[in-house]
Parts: sequence; C-alpha cells; structure tokens
Amino acid sequence: MRNDIDMSADAVAMFCRLQMNIKRDIPIRSSEMGALIFTQRYNAPITPLMLSNFFKIAKPSVTSMINSLIKKDYLNKIPSPTDGRSYTVTITQKGTELVESTYSEYFKAMENLKDKMGPKDFKLFIELMRKANNILSEEK
Repeated sequence: MRNDIDMSADAVAMFCRLQMNIKRDIPIRSSEMGALIFTQRYNAPITPLMLSNFFKIAKPSVTSMINSLIKKDYLNKIPSPTDGRSYTVTITQKGTELVESTYSEYFKAMENLKDKMGPKDFKLFIELMRKANNILSEEK
C-alpha cells in the first residue's frame, strides 16, 4: 500500500508536469519570459546577481539567458562605469511589448486555478506553495 509521501510526490510531480507542458505561444523560452517579466516589474536596471538570487539559478545560467535576450533585442546591456566586468540590464521596447502582449496567456493557468478554486482556496494554495518553497530553499 502506498504511503502519504508517495502519493504526495505523485501529486506534486503531476502539477509540475502540467505546468511545464502548457503550450505557450511565445517566441522565447519560459525561463527567458520569467526574466523579462521580472525586469519589467522591477522597473529599474537589474544585475545578473539579482536574477540569479530571485530565480535561484546559477550565474552562468543567468548570463546565458541574458545574452540570448540581448541577441533577440528584448534586453539592453548597460556596462558599469566603474567596473568593466559588471553590468545591468533593462527591458527594451520590444521586450515590453512581448510581456504586455503575452501576459494573460502566460498566466492563464494561474487565473484558471483561481477561478475554479475560488479566492479563499487559491490564497491558501499560494501561501502553502510559498511556505514549501521557503522550506526547500533553506535545505539548499
């Protein structure tokens, strides 16, 4: 007989698979879209370290993502005036237009969950997800 941990792991794995397999009609990877949304919402130049910390991914992965977005003209790279190795990024007009045109599509699954769960259950779901993320982040 399966225990609660096994069934819980299956439920979480299924949720992740369903989220990962959502067909999003965007010209960039979901991780890149996340970086664009973060950059637009922050509304100020951001550093690669800020992205690395927010998404909890390694700086080389962030650098690759940023370079790809710069090459596609979604981000601008602004060299530091004092340190030749440091830089910040800002979102371009093309990047802003992409975020604005795909925002509802990108978050459709969350809107669907909120509508079908109801505001109270959705709020509890998000609170528990945040708590779980914090616990797992502490383990690293």
